[in-house]
Amino acid sequence: MPTEEELFEAVDALLSGEPQLPPPAERARLREAAGVTQARLAQVLRSTPQTVKNWENGRSEPRPPRLQAYIRLLEGWAANHPAPEPSPGTSAAASERFAAAPAEPDRRGEAPVAAPAAPVEPAPSSRAANRRTAGPSTSSRRPAAKKAAAKPAVDPRFPNGPLAVLDGDGTAYCTGGILLQCPATTIPQLVEWTLKESGIGAARLHRNGKDSDPLIVLTESAAVKLGLPERLEGFEARRSLRLPEEHPVVKQVAKAKWKLTQRGFGPWARIYRPAKAGQRQCVQLAILPWDALDARAWPGAAELPPAELARVLGVYAQRVITPRGSAAVSGLELMTALLPPTRAVKDEQTGEWVSGRNSGSLGTEPVDPAPPEAPIEHPVAQGWTGGFLDEEAYQWVRDPKLLSDEECLLPFAVGLDINTAFLAAAARLVVGLSGPEYVQRPVFDKKIPGSWYVDLSGIELDPRLPSPFTPSGQRPEGPAWYQTHTVAYAVQLGYDVAPIEAYLRRETGAYLDPWHDRLKTAYVDTMADLGVTTDLDDHQFLAAMEQHKQADPGMAAVLAAVKSTVKGGVGKLRERPQGRHYRDGQRWPALERPTWRPDIRAAVISKARVNMHRKMAKTAEATGQYPLAVLSDCVVYASPGPSPLDFLPYTTSGKPLPGSFRLGPTPGLCKVEGVQGMAWAVDLMEQGSNPARHIKGGDAVMDEGE
Repeated sequence: MPTEEELFEAVDALLSGEPQLPPPAERARLREAAGVTQARLAQVLRSTPQTVKNWENGRSEPRPPRLQAYIRLLEGWAANHPAPEPSPGTSAAASERFAAAPAEPDRRGEAPVAAPAAPVEPAPSSRAANRRTAGPSTSSRRPAAKKAAAKPAVDPRFPNGPLAVLDGDGTAYCTGGILLQCPATTIPQLVEWTLKESGIGAARLHRNGKDSDPLIVLTESAAVKLGLPERLEGFEARRSLRLPEEHPVVKQVAKAKWKLTQRGFGPWARIYRPAKAGQRQCVQLAILPWDALDARAWPGAAELPPAELARVLGVYAQRVITPRGSAAVSGLELMTALLPPTRAVKDEQTGEWVSGRNSGSLGTEPVDPAPPEAPIEHPVAQGWTGGFLDEEAYQWVRDPKLLSDEECLLPFAVGLDINTAFLAAAARLVVGLSGPEYVQRPVFDKKIPGSWYVDLSGIELDPRLPSPFTPSGQRPEGPAWYQTHTVAYAVQLGYDVAPIEAYLRRETGAYLDPWHDRLKTAYVDTMADLGVTTDLDDHQFLAAMEQHKQADPGMAAVLAAVKSTVKGGVGKLRERPQGRHYRDGQRWPALERPTWRPDIRAAVISKARVNMHRKMAKTAEATGQYPLAVLSDCVVYASPGPSPLDFLPYTTSGKPLPGSFRLGPTPGLCKVEGVQGMAWAVDLMEQGSNPARHIKGGDAVMDEGE
């Protein structure tokens, strides 16, 4: 029983009020202002970086005794790093303008990078001239679209959403069924109307980032009305995918004192002026008749009516990012938008707020890779003879001689596809944030991202499984360069490794975590819109997947775009040079991006390939079944029936065996890729072809990320 003194102490504490934590965003601001990483804070509080991340995202709260220690730490940081207060007459948005780099075009010729500006409110007279009606953009016969059409909280600066689809009669179809009347008859007039009158745009995704530029999508009739050709005509225009400099529209833009990025006036034209007083002036155009929406990433989207297309693109903008180009470009831009390179820091000498590096980001300066990490045409690879990192996705077929009679007599070959395998691999992936450091005879440490030169050829594994160390699945033939995850898997399998040399990165962080979290949520939510939810059992899941694309073709296009955003974004981390005039050893524009990081791409693919091997090995251990072939994230098995339920391992309680392939709608789980006859698969294997490439009924495409 407590003593009287203890009871009175408890009552006094209650009277004084329970200790209160600041909001999650402020917790993160204080930690970043103090220059402390999540990993370091977790170490001090005897917790984990993921737990600290949850505290700062508002997903969970610390409990005693960590709660009291955390509050004390935050109070100390708050005293040393008070929140900046905007001066009188200055908007809160303008006060954060130092969080971005100087407002001028970067070396890639992209639009100026500036901090989010104060809102530009349209004049009352011009706003009144807009025809605005709030009606459904699609018919009500699609029950699955209700969730997708639900609007988030409206930013008062952008009441009409992030984008509009402009038709030839001047009607601009915005998200949420909003219609505006655009009076523009030229591209410069369209840009002026968009920035001053439309109320279109989107708020930043990170407090240190910048607002998304408004997107105007032009239908064919709108493009013609504005003076653009229906198609890019002439050899030069088709080859470069942009209008020639002498085209009248390009001259109009220049005469009106607007600028184009180095990409010129192409399918995704970006038109801007240098920012003034931290106010960004930029409009993104997407020209449908010029194939702005690639059918591979946006199947069927270009043929949708304007109102429906606005809904589809609006859902993508809400869940992912306002499109800024191809899905690959949007995937890369999303990384920067979620973890900007700079933030506002206080200059201790002047007391002014200036731009400084944002903790956990890649910064503002590009970093050259180590020679073995670079493509062969990269300047640092010229003259290099020490071998190259070969971390790519699987392309493997089992030797037909290793097929058993029992396997050959099974009637079906079933292909399983891992949902967004690269996205699943990006979860909690620690990557290098700094440049490479050369080390001789290093002791292997799985916590250090980098490239290791080590001999794994002596490791003997079952030949019915692909080697986890090579994309071809063949056993290594001698020392080679491997990413950290590949070497760590060799250690996990019980083998000693003795690296000969390495290029390591000492500054590390989970740079892709915010990217993973946002895209995972987008993927799961879009699958739910298509009727495939996380609460379905395996039978219900398979039944739902058979019809999910027919439930709502618009949301099916969003789902395809999300998947392309993942693979394309990973591929952009190692973008190769383009153009017939390029010569090996020359630098190309992509190298000037801080996000040109082939080592991060290698880490994602290495982890994805290791994850795939781990599942195959677990399945073989539990059932004695071995894959016939693997292509990237698709694996083919012989099966007694046409369903994966006929061969996947389950526990005695009927649950999927932990560590093996599991069916489901979330990243890392799997779905059916296709079903064919076993005789068909054996014939392809004997011809040297990969059944996984054709199991769907056509040729699979290896995306750039793969």
